[in-house]
Amino acid sequence: MKEQELSERCREGDRDAWHELYDRYGGRLLALCMRYAGSRAAAEDLMHDAFLKIVDSIERFAYRGEGSLRAWIERVTVNLAIERLRRDRRQPLFAPLDDETMRTADDEPTAEEVDRIPQQELLRLVAELPEGYRTIFNLYCMEGRSHREIALLLGIREKSSSSQLARARALLATRIKAYKKQEA
Repeated sequence: MKEQELSERCREGDRDAWHELYDRYGGRLLALCMRYAGSRAAAEDLMHDAFLKIVDSIERFAYRGEGSLRAWIERVTVNLAIERLRRDRRQPLFAPLDDETMRTADDEPTAEEVDRIPQQELLRLVAELPEGYRTIFNLYCMEGRSHREIALLLGIREKSSSSQLARARALLATRIKAYKKQEA
């Protein structure tokens, strides 16, 4: 079934269409949620809530060509992850990094070195970043958002987004080096 027909049938409340939607995009949504959540359990909770939000708001979806349904579903999920982050923020969003981490990160791994790390391991390393760093890393590197957009989404300054991305990359580089050393 094509995306347009799938979205129309979901809008009409067709249970088979909803099952098709879940089967088609559930894996992508879980992977997306894993990037923002700190654990698989938190990702599954986020995915569940995102799917409920998708069901509740399917009337607002406007088909704009192949791929627009998937893009809309992913946008709803990312927005929910960000809403949750803002709502649940009990402590500062960003933890300071020590000078040693920042110094060792100056020697970032090359793209070839990163490509040799299994994808699951790389996702695990990203998932282990502190919540704020992980969020900015995902928004900037994975979602292609600008620092201006990130600042507006998170209620921070643009410079904070930029500096926190640098810190996220530094911490990730340090963890990649440790992983490579352990595997050698």
